[in-house]
Amino acid sequence: MRWLWAVLVLAGCAAGQGPPASGGTDEGWRVTVYYTAVERFHSGPAVPVRGCPVIDCEHGDELLGTFPQSFAKAVKDEGTGRTSAGRYLNWSHDKGYWMDDAPRDAFGRPLRPFVSAAADGLRHGSRIKLVSCGQTPGGANVDFAVCQKLASSSWEITDEFTPGLGGDRHLDLYLGEETGPRFTESPWYTTLSEAVLEIHQPS
Repeated sequence: MRWLWAVLVLAGCAAGQGPPASGGTDEGWRVTVYYTAVERFHSGPAVPVRGCPVIDCEHGDELLGTFPQSFAKAVKDEGTGRTSAGRYLNWSHDKGYWMDDAPRDAFGRPLRPFVSAAADGLRHGSRIKLVSCGQTPGGANVDFAVCQKLASSSWEITDEFTPGLGGDRHLDLYLGEETGPRFTESPWYTTLSEAVLEIHQPS
């Protein structure tokens, strides 16, 4: 499986060009990941969080609970978190915080681990395969187990970036719930550089 680490850069794939025809491959992508924070893996000072008690409102001001500050920040950074009570504290730039029974994408549908993804410039419903993980931004090999799992998954563009966080040739993949404390220091919280994608856009 070490072929997954190969860096394939072709002269015709300069940044700024659009994606290829459906079924083609496209080089030079930056790939990041996002996840659902889990309250029990967070500690430290508690802060009150205000927002909407239900999904169908925007920028509410009701007290939703008191949570570890690092958890509230992770929810704002990643978009969703599972509370110790079993519900989900979600956040988006156009709604603020709200409580829910599922982690949601930007269109209000439940996020699916190792399926849901976001990418500017690709049509909603596009299906993506990771052909090559490329390398880390520092030029090192990507963790083998992480690369193998990301490359063996079938991704679908169902989500969208918070404005200002996307950009050309940037794919964001949803991993599901964090698996332990200091998750962002684990190999799973990774960035891939010069990744190669196989892209199937809807007709």
